[in-house]
Amino acid sequence: MTAPALSELFGVEGRVACVTGASSGIGRALATALAGAGARVVGIARRRDALEAWAAEAAGETAVLAADLADPAAAGAVAAEAAAPFGPPQILVNAAGINLREPADAVTLDGWRLTLDLHLSVPFFLAQALVPGMRAAGWGRILNLASLQTTRAMPNGIAYGTAKGGVGQLTRAMAEAWSKDGITANALAPGFFPTELTGPVFADEALAARNAAQTCIGRNGKLADLVGPALFLCSEASGYVTGQVLNVDGGYTAK
Repeated sequence: MTAPALSELFGVEGRVACVTGASSGIGRALATALAGAGARVVGIARRRDALEAWAAEAAGETAVLAADLADPAAAGAVAAEAAAPFGPPQILVNAAGINLREPADAVTLDGWRLTLDLHLSVPFFLAQALVPGMRAAGWGRILNLASLQTTRAMPNGIAYGTAKGGVGQLTRAMAEAWSKDGITANALAPGFFPTELTGPVFADEALAARNAAQTCIGRNGKLADLVGPALFLCSEASGYVTGQVLNVDGGYTAK
């Protein structure tokens, strides 16, 4: 048996990818990486101007879709629009999110619902709408964004942590439901990375230094650190990996 070439194993050339939260932070970094690796990428986010700036900077074939992902009922329509530029996506990256950073006593019902919808309801219903196209192709990759708070509690994070804890189980349940059709579902759990979402953390230099010291490597993450793991989980190389949460945290959770 001849081993496949590395470019075949880890390549995404010609695949169609849909990335939510592509206007900034981790979503933007992963959308850029997929486009640079040869995928045709549809970036989805609320801010059209930021999406267009991403598309102008990214290499490869890209399209933008401005959509408010706060409403799970719109997921079907968003999925249909995402398939318009290049055809049905075989790769879905659910990177859109929000962290209101509220103490438990200050959490409101509206904030709670928004947080859970963005991290759980929308990723599920968007995947549900895209799965038929993946099933028809006999191949699909769903990549969710988990967190350190998928497995541990942090201050002012009860809504966010609950949602991210759910992402771990959502990923396993997606794997159980769809992997028999050639569709894998996995999640990345980043440590502390500088993004718009983590701005308050990195604005506190002492806190950022403590977080870096907690890792085995001794530093906080750089967005480039996520590219390799993401491409692995979005490519043929991870064909026998499903239902897993991969911590990309410099060993934060190992200490």
